[in-house]
Amino acid sequence: MTDIPLSYLIDRPAEQTRPVGSLILAHGAGAPMDSDFMAAITRQLTVEGVTVVRFEFPYMRQRRLTGKKRPPDRQPVLLDCWREVYAHCCHREDLPAPILIGGKSMGGRMASMVADELGAAGLCCLGYPFHPPGKPERMRVDHLQTMTTPALIYQGTRDPFGRPDELASIPLSPAVTIHWLEDGNHDLKPRKASGFDQSEHLAAVACSVSVFACNCP
Repeated sequence: MTDIPLSYLIDRPAEQTRPVGSLILAHGAGAPMDSDFMAAITRQLTVEGVTVVRFEFPYMRQRRLTGKKRPPDRQPVLLDCWREVYAHCCHREDLPAPILIGGKSMGGRMASMVADELGAAGLCCLGYPFHPPGKPERMRVDHLQTMTTPALIYQGTRDPFGRPDELASIPLSPAVTIHWLEDGNHDLKPRKASGFDQSEHLAAVACSVSVFACNCP
């Protein structure tokens, strides 16, 4: 894939917090593993007892070295990277079980495409790109209709990549549950007039992921 070695950011719950499992969390297409969103959701998850492992796809690692923006790698490269990361994490003795996989936008979508193959305990996607913005006729849901891995998708109700009315008639697998966050955009951020704020939504997501981890095998 690349000569640049994989690097990880591992955030753990405070010592007094009971660990409930681990989540390998991939970034979206345009922002790195230490973006504001990734850092914020990681903080909330550790508060809820989840150990979070962040990593970067090859194109983002290259961007970090050169400072030049690059488009995402081809899908086979992204999926192979997920396989490598998952294998590495499963061999670590310092990551509490169960080990869940997931990510923001593209990172979550790629995780969803290998979840069954890897035998992951569960899948957590944040702002799933169900379709390109403005093109709901181009749904990317075929594998979500047959998935067997327990999966949670956290989606803002005004996310241009997939809103409730656009997904109401899509028959997803019984293993997949969508949690709708009121007025959230693709970053799960609501407008001030909604009466909600992003930190509340992220806290709710983290609490839900923690409960989910406790119930995964």
